Amino acid sequence: MSIHLLFNTTNSEINNVTDTDVSTSAGRITGALILCLFLPIGISGNLLVIWSILTRTRHRSITTLLILNMACADGFVMLLMPFFIVYLVKHTWIFTLPLCKILLYLCSANMYASIFLITLMSLHRMVAVVWRKHAGVLTDRRGIIRVLVALWILALCMSVPNSVFWTTFRSEQEPKFVACACKHSQPRDAILQHILEILLGFLMPYGLIIGSYVCILRRIRKTRFRRHIRSEKLILVIVITFGLNWLPFHIMNMVEVAGAFLPEDSLAKARVSKIWTSFRGFASTFTFISSSINPVLYTFAGKSYIKREGLAFMARLFESSGIESTRKIRQSQKNERRKKRSTIPTIKSDSTTSTNLLACTLK
Repeated sequence: MSIHLLFNTTNSEINNVTDTDVSTSAGRITGALILCLFLPIGISGNLLVIWSILTRTRHRSITTLLILNMACADGFVMLLMPFFIVYLVKHTWIFTLPLCKILLYLCSANMYASIFLITLMSLHRMVAVVWRKHAGVLTDRRGIIRVLVALWILALCMSVPNSVFWTTFRSEQEPKFVACACKHSQPRDAILQHILEILLGFLMPYGLIIGSYVCILRRIRKTRFRRHIRSEKLILVIVITFGLNWLPFHIMNMVEVAGAFLPEDSLAKARVSKIWTSFRGFASTFTFISSSINPVLYTFAGKSYIKREGLAFMARLFESSGIESTRKIRQSQKNERRKKRSTIPTIKSDSTTSTNLLACTLK
């Protein structure tokens, strides 16, 4: 989750901060209420996921490990939300400059880590379904742990440029208002930052995700087992939900990048700036929801386990999701092989019988 779009301010808006939706009392109160509403859902839901996996799950599949990492990332960001709630209520940044940089750096790192984890989840399912002969590599826990460590390091490194631009400053029209926002000295800095976020944080990962599920669906259609597989369905819902939550954020980035290429005094520049200012709070709200929505999705997916398992229903859901698709597809393949093997001897026996009968007739 990243909330920095809500507080982001371009160079042309620094002197007009009070005209944005952030500075209006209605916008601030609405934003604070939304954060307060989803904060307990996000914290309790992600803690339940972590507790279920660590204490109740007997068979921790690769999918379960990836879900655990996502819950840890989202739950940690939820703990940072009180700072932003205070920012909205007080209408000024009462904390220090280092804390402003650290908090927004962690939010940016979570954005990259979440999309990378979902991408890895999709690639893992593709290998398990499409290239089952090589699926043994996926059971190597040391290898998976190394991949996860590398993934987190990459997410942390890619968020470093964002922390460079984050700073605190006072508005000339309202000196009491201290903003914690992104401030670029040159337009090209804003263009470079947003293009990297769009490409590396959305378009490229989602290209891999879409390609993975195209391969998965083609493979499933070729097998005789064509029923919906729970793990594929659950992961696909996570992917779609994450994409819908982050799409407005990246669209606003694209709008800002487009505006940077327009002349400063042009009418088109003013219109683009107005669109960006009007919808950035809306886009940030959806990015926040992305950190608290996954536990809700797990609850709906595992509602059949609630009466039987109680609070441990998520553990049963993750266990079944982790092994169900691979087991059923392997069973389907085994059945096909058995049928082929049973057909071949029958043909041979029939041909042998016919030969013997022919020989007897000739005799």
